[in-house]
Formats: sequence, C-alpha cells, structure tokens
Amino acid sequence: MDAPHAPLPHVRPMTLADCDRVAEIRVRGWQHAYRGLMPQAYLDRLSVARDAERHRARFGQGDGAVVNLVAERDGEVVGWAAHGPYRDDVAGRTGDAELYAIYVDPARTGAGVGRALLAEAVGQCARYPCMRLWVLRENAPARRFYERAGFHADGAEEPYDVDGVPVPEVRYTRPLGG
Repeated sequence: MDAPHAPLPHVRPMTLADCDRVAEIRVRGWQHAYRGLMPQAYLDRLSVARDAERHRARFGQGDGAVVNLVAERDGEVVGWAAHGPYRDDVAGRTGDAELYAIYVDPARTGAGVGRALLAEAVGQCARYPCMRLWVLRENAPARRFYERAGFHADGAEEPYDVDGVPVPEVRYTRPLGG
C-alpha cells in the first residue's frame, strides 16, 4: 500500500496500451470490493483476459462522449475511471453527467488514487448541472467515499441481480453547477 503522504497520482486519458492493466484493476477491484456483497462463484468467474478484450474492442469507438481516465504513480497504472453523459437520460432532458465506473488497484486503496480520479472526472464534467452514479446499496465503504466527495443518495434505487441474488443499487448525485 502507498504511504498516506505519497503525492497524488497523475491522471491522464486512457490509451489502448492501458487496456490489460485497466482490466486487471477492474476485475481485482470487483473481487475485492464486492466480496460478501455478490455471489463468490460469480466473482471467481470474472476474467481479466475477457475484460481486457472488451476494453480493446470498445476503445476508440463512439463519439468521444465516454471518457476513460487512468491514474498513474511512478509509471504504473493504479486506477481507472470512466464518465460521460447520464445513461438513463431520456431524450437528453436532464443533460447530466454520470460516473460509470471507478476502480483502484486493491493494493493502492486509501492512498488518494480514487480521490484523484474522482476529482478529475468531476472537473471534466463541470459544464453539466450535476453528476450521478450508481453504487451497490450494501457497499458502505464506497458510499462513504462518495459522500465525503459531496455526493448524496437521492432516493432512486435500481434492482440489480447477480446469479439470481439481488444486489440493489442506489443513485448518488452531486450538483456541479454547469
């Protein structure tokens, strides 16, 4: 784990060359953060290779609205985040942003990597009225992280099912002023 006084990581746009490391961070992040919240058999089946291929296949597609960021420390990618327009925005009525994902190498949690990624994503979305995100209802550490960053649960919930087990999500919102 990084020392608590370590400088914040450098946050930059993700490149195609980052796909393997981002997949590793995402899969290990799921396996770490969702242990006890999702069926273990599901978490055990997650594949870094399949996730990396998915990232490579999607890389560079679309209109550029989805932004993928990585955090680097000493030349190593240690975190990943993705943001863009709010996906549940019906016909562009709200014009809000959404944080789609944020994951940190489990060995680097608590060292400012997530904070740096979130701050950059929020800054890049300042033109939007607000940023929204979905988090598992029972994921207390993630909920505290978002609350410390100025997000609040807005009352919306979505059912989510993993291998027949309900793992509902709650929506968090942060005004941006854009």
